[in-house]
Amino acid sequence: MRLSARVDYALRAAAELAAAGAGPTTVGELAKEQDMPPKYLENILLQMRRAGLVRGQRGPEGGYVLARSAAEISLADVIRAVDGPLANVRGERPEHVGYRGPAESLQQVWIALRATERSILEEVTLEQVASGALPERIRLLASDPAAWD
Repeated sequence: MRLSARVDYALRAAAELAAAGAGPTTVGELAKEQDMPPKYLENILLQMRRAGLVRGQRGPEGGYVLARSAAEISLADVIRAVDGPLANVRGERPEHVGYRGPAESLQQVWIALRATERSILEEVTLEQVASGALPERIRLLASDPAAWD
């Protein structure tokens, strides 16, 4: 699995907003806390706003806040908002890619991969990331030394 810088920045900014609670946080504050370029982050936050994940608040006390509770927003929600479907093959959804001959079963592999990604990314919420209280299943997977290779 390859995550783009856009996805990485979106997830880090969303975790910051989850930790901030109800008060708005400016793009500048988010960018500084996570060492990200502010202009690039602004574009990412606009995509997240269009997806209904964050709300912008104008004025001197303005900034961004999560549009829903951090417990209701999964990592998959954020990734889809800024990068589209979780798994694709050459820009296509796995069910739309066909192979012939000995490679025919690759389609099933890509669909299984997407299902596995989905099971993890839809389970983990921004609240869990921000608090460090990841689900036990996720902590067990990450604690396996083979996962780090």
